[in-house]
Amino acid sequence: MDKEFKIRLDRYAELTINLGLNLQPKQRLLIGVPIYNTGVPLEAAALVRLLAEKAYQKGAKLVDVIWGDDDLLLTRFENAQPGTLAEVSSWKARALLEITQDGGALLTVLGNDPDLLKDQDPDRVAQFQQAILESTDPAMEYVRRSTINWSVIAVPTTGWATKVLPDIHPEQRVSFLWEKIFKICRLNQENYWDAWEDHSRQIDARCAYLNGKRYSGLRFTAPGTDIWIGLPSSHIWGSAIMTRQDGLRYIANLPTEEIFTLPHKTKAEGYLRSSMPLSYGGAVIDDFRMTFENGSVVEVQAKKGETILRKLIETDEGSRRLGEIALVSHNSPIAQMDHLFYNILIDENAATHFALGSAYKFSLDGGGFMSDEEFKALGGNRSLVHIDFMIGSEQMDVDGITQEDAVEPVMRNGDWAFKV
Repeated sequence: MDKEFKIRLDRYAELTINLGLNLQPKQRLLIGVPIYNTGVPLEAAALVRLLAEKAYQKGAKLVDVIWGDDDLLLTRFENAQPGTLAEVSSWKARALLEITQDGGALLTVLGNDPDLLKDQDPDRVAQFQQAILESTDPAMEYVRRSTINWSVIAVPTTGWATKVLPDIHPEQRVSFLWEKIFKICRLNQENYWDAWEDHSRQIDARCAYLNGKRYSGLRFTAPGTDIWIGLPSSHIWGSAIMTRQDGLRYIANLPTEEIFTLPHKTKAEGYLRSSMPLSYGGAVIDDFRMTFENGSVVEVQAKKGETILRKLIETDEGSRRLGEIALVSHNSPIAQMDHLFYNILIDENAATHFALGSAYKFSLDGGGFMSDEEFKALGGNRSLVHIDFMIGSEQMDVDGITQEDAVEPVMRNGDWAFKV
């Protein structure tokens, strides 16, 4: 580990604890949220030790880690008896719920092999995913209500780096991927704190602009896409630069480039085509199309991973409806890399995207205090899943529909059509 790498890794840990999580003295921290993976990759040990060091220096009461291992998960799929993949480690769900109820902080570290389960039976993968989602859903309600501070970061691993950088020499892949993460997190700049402050001001200004517009809906057009999305009257545009209910600011995703809100769950009409592959459930879904009527997916096609996509939208009643609309400029630093990362944390910040499934309650005025029934009555969607997928490109236009049915440009050719 050379000197320059140590400096940037230390910056990454500091940025995560102090800006991303904005960890507070006497908080507990759980690293490794067992939802879409089994925990922190073992290859992340050096980073996790730095994160714990920074957390304790900030005054954390306790740092717990839930470790995961791709090889062990694959062993289970290859050898477990039929019907047993719905078995979950209930102690993990209890730990997650205990931390959230106690006002602790959550940190997810992503670095899993995107192709880990590509050869496994989609039915077994779906059974496994649904069991985890059901067990952790009570804790995730605290996230949806924005009552805790949480964040998601990425860490390069051998399996992930092999997928992303197959043309690089095997011994260099992980270090090359680290350099890309440092760059998109602005850590290659000496004044990276100032860079993040400037970036945050830009994001806040774009949210303020759209919140002032109060559009009734948005129309998205691009090759293969022509869809209208209605917005609840009390929708709020926000970003990963979030505010806890008590006013604490934190950044839920590092990196982040998006601004987002929730669609009305029954108001989506038209069709769309993905612009980037989606890594989900240990497999890749690519070149897929969906048609919506009355807010619901009525037709699905995919050149790769269609069975997995169909299983995804059959998870529950809300999984075939939309829970998020996110706008991202095609001129963002991640988009300009013109590189597919097969990691939703990074790829979603390269393109405008939607999410199938649950909406965040804090995207609706007063939503953090609403019951599920109140939230759904105003147009919010509820589901066990929340899966982002990309539709944006340099060919996408987005129009805002005013309350008077006038049409105003929001994005043109994948970039912002307004200045802030």
